[in-house]
Amino acid sequence: MKKAFLLIMCVCVAMVAVTTGCTSKKVDGDDSINTDSTEADEADTVDSVDSATEVIAATPMPKAADQLFDDFFFNFIANKKLQRNRVKFPLPVVNGTKTTKLTRDAWKMDYFFRKQGYYTLIFDNEAQMKYPKSTDLDSVIVEKIRLQKGTIEQYWFDHQDGSWKLNQIRTISFKDSYNADFLDFLHRFFASGGKGYVKSTLAYTGPDPNGEETATVNTTIPAEEWASFLPEIPHDMIYNILYGQKYTKTDHKIVTFRGLSNGAETQLVFKTHGKSWRLEKIIAY
Repeated sequence: MKKAFLLIMCVCVAMVAVTTGCTSKKVDGDDSINTDSTEADEADTVDSVDSATEVIAATPMPKAADQLFDDFFFNFIANKKLQRNRVKFPLPVVNGTKTTKLTRDAWKMDYFFRKQGYYTLIFDNEAQMKYPKSTDLDSVIVEKIRLQKGTIEQYWFDHQDGSWKLNQIRTISFKDSYNADFLDFLHRFFASGGKGYVKSTLAYTGPDPNGEETATVNTTIPAEEWASFLPEIPHDMIYNILYGQKYTKTDHKIVTFRGLSNGAETQLVFKTHGKSWRLEKIIAY
């Protein structure tokens, strides 16, 4: 399995665009929008997909996709026309005490995590992992978490009249987040490649890494092999989607890496160890 376990091609992402989705909340200001979704980025992305992908991206989204946020959002990040039509202009962009309004003409296509082929989610416990399947959500927040800058760009979506729409973008600092301590830790964890933050005999549950991938095993692996079960080690940005889960002070966090096209998933289970956090277990699906 190793790194290939979750490696997803952009074309696969586009093909699944009509069937899956995700959620989140805050976002950055004007600078964030312009730097994340420049015309050059858009051109690069179009060049990276084949004609079949372009056809899928241009296909109207089924009305039923609005019932589940994930279904809507994966269409939102693949279909340029749909995205523009699902933003409430002029869009409020809040950064600290400053609020500006983004016009329709100034909006640029944002592919979010589509090009990398996977996204990340943060949960306090296993029960919260059921939230993405709920069809009763009225609001969802998609977060771009910038580890080096210590900021979170939140994209706020609401569900009204049967449709999901982006209604505002906000930027907050880590210190204003319920996950402040953990996000600071994740910055150190990923920047160091996990060195010093992984249990020496790391618990593992998933397909046998040394045998048949169809067989699920419960075993331990060397600490230094933890990253081999991920598509990559994030260096700056990770994502999170708030489907309504309420974060609390806890000694347990789950960071999930989820592939877009095949549903492959790796969960990193962290627990507090002394005054810091430590990776205690890997669960792979």
